Amino acid sequence: MAEQVCVHIDEITDVKQPEERVCSECVKIGARWMHLRTCQQCGVTLCCDSSPNKHASKHARATGHPVIASAEHGERWLYCYPDDAFAEY
Repeated sequence: MAEQVCVHIDEITDVKQPEERVCSECVKIGARWMHLRTCQQCGVTLCCDSSPNKHASKHARATGHPVIASAEHGERWLYCYPDDAFAEY
């Protein structure tokens, strides 16, 4: 992913961190996940596109919430779905 500037990422002033490091939707259905992402609009933490259920991108499409942050330890990046933009913080 190339680092790009996007208005959605530029609007993030405080990066939301996960309250729990679980995919809340996977927990409901007893599924597993690979990596976690936290929505920067509502703060929900969901699984990434490498996970079978891809809950984070489904959430972004359903709600229009554009930006996620990695919820993985040691990773400090944001991603914007509509602009396909990436930025480290």
